[in-house]
Amino acid sequence: MAKSHVSRRGVLKGAAAVSAVGLAAPFVRGAHAAGKLAVGFWDHWVPNANNGLTKLCNEWAAKEKVEITIDYITSQGNKNLLTIAAESQARSGHDLLAFPTWQPADQARHLEPVDDIMTELIKQNGKVNATVEYLGRSSGKWIAVPATPGSQIKGPCTRIDLLKQHAGIDIQAMYPAGAAPKADGWNMETFLMAAEKCHKAGVPFGIGLGQTSDSVDTAGAIFNSFGAALVDGKGNVVVKSDPVRQALDYYKKLIQYLPADVAAWDDASNNKWLVSGKGALIMNPPSAWAVAKRDAPQIAEQLWTHGMPAGPKGRYAPFLPYFWGIWNFSKNKPAAKSLLVHLSRKESAEALVAASGGYDLPSFANFTTFKTWAEESPPKGTLYHYPNPHDHQILSVTASQAPPKIAAQIYTQAIPTKMAVRHAQGEPMEKTLDWAAAECEGFSRT
Repeated sequence: MAKSHVSRRGVLKGAAAVSAVGLAAPFVRGAHAAGKLAVGFWDHWVPNANNGLTKLCNEWAAKEKVEITIDYITSQGNKNLLTIAAESQARSGHDLLAFPTWQPADQARHLEPVDDIMTELIKQNGKVNATVEYLGRSSGKWIAVPATPGSQIKGPCTRIDLLKQHAGIDIQAMYPAGAAPKADGWNMETFLMAAEKCHKAGVPFGIGLGQTSDSVDTAGAIFNSFGAALVDGKGNVVVKSDPVRQALDYYKKLIQYLPADVAAWDDASNNKWLVSGKGALIMNPPSAWAVAKRDAPQIAEQLWTHGMPAGPKGRYAPFLPYFWGIWNFSKNKPAAKSLLVHLSRKESAEALVAASGGYDLPSFANFTTFKTWAEESPPKGTLYHYPNPHDHQILSVTASQAPPKIAAQIYTQAIPTKMAVRHAQGEPMEKTLDWAAAECEGFSRT
C-alpha cells in the first residue's frame, strides 16, 4: 500500500456547517470531528491521479485540523478486496475505504448509513443514476457515497478512419464534439453490419468474451439492450425467456466477426488490440486511448469515444461505479463524513477528473460537462461523449435486474459471456439455457 501522511493537530470549537457545500453540522467543526482519520483509497493506474486526491485530502485536513493518514491500496491481486474483507471481519482498520462496484451491498451491515450527506449532495449536485442507487443503497438507506476515482463507462472507443473507410460510418458526425449525438441509426443491427465489414477488411472489432470485467460488462450491456434478465428482482430465475434467446442469437452472429481467441481475452487484451492497430473498435474507458497517446500517437489521433448502439429495449452502456464507505465501527465518523462532503464538491470532482486525464467519472448529473472531456486531445473532443453529457444512454451494470448479492455472483462467474461462448460454439440454445438456469438457481440458494 502506498502511503501519504499529513499531521494537522488541534481541537476545533463550535458546530458550524460545512460552508463549502452548505451541509449542516455535526459533520465538521465539532470536538468529535477533529483528531485522527485513516482512509484507504484505490491505487489508481493513471500516474497523476493519486496526487490529485491526496492534495484534496490534505487541503481538507489542514482546514479542519484533522490528522489524516492515506493508504493507496492496489486492486492487483484483489488486495483491495482482501483488505475490505479483513477489516470487516476484524472490525478494525481504516475509518473510510474505497469500495468497488459490488462491495457496498456485500458489506452493507458493516457500513455507516450516509443518508444525511447523500440527500444534500443530490440536491446540490444533481441526481445519480439508477445503477448508483441500486449498488449504493441497502434496506432503504444510503450506505456509500459514489466516488469519482475509479468510476468508469466502458463504451466504444473507435478508430475514426477505419470505421469510415470500411463500414461507411462517420462516427464524429454521429457523435460531434460539443453537441448532442445524432445517433438514431446507431443500433445493434448497424453495429453488426459494421463488425462484419471491418472483419472482412482485416481490422475486426476487439470485443472480449473472457471471464474478466471488460468482457462481462459489455455482455451485460448487450443483454440489457434486449431486455434479457437471468434473475428478476425477487430472486426468481428467468433465464428461459425470449429476450435471453434474442441476446444469445445476436451474440452468435457477432462472435463470427470477432478475433478467434476472444473467449480467452482478459482486461488487457482489448487495450493491446487497439493500440497495436489491429482493430477498429473496442469497449473500454479512456485508458486504451491514453496508452495509445503515449505509445502510438498516430493511432490515438484516430480514436473517438462515444455511445453504445441501441437495442430493442434501449441504449445501455456498461457502467462500473466506485464508492466511498465509512465502517460503522469507525472511530471518527463525523470527520469521515466531512471528508466525503469535501471530495464530492463540484470543484473537487473537476480536479479529480483533470488529474485522471478524463478517465474518472463523477456520478452526479451536474458533473458531466467538465472542460477536461471537451479539451482532451488528440483529436480534440475525443472524450466529449465519454461521460454521457446528454443523457443519451442508460448506464447499467450486468445482471442488475437481480438482487445485488445474486447479481454479483452472476457477474463474478461471468455467466453472460459463458452463455454467449457456449451457444456460439454450437451448443443448442436450450442446453445453454438449462446450464445457466442451474447456475443461477445455485446463486439464489446461497
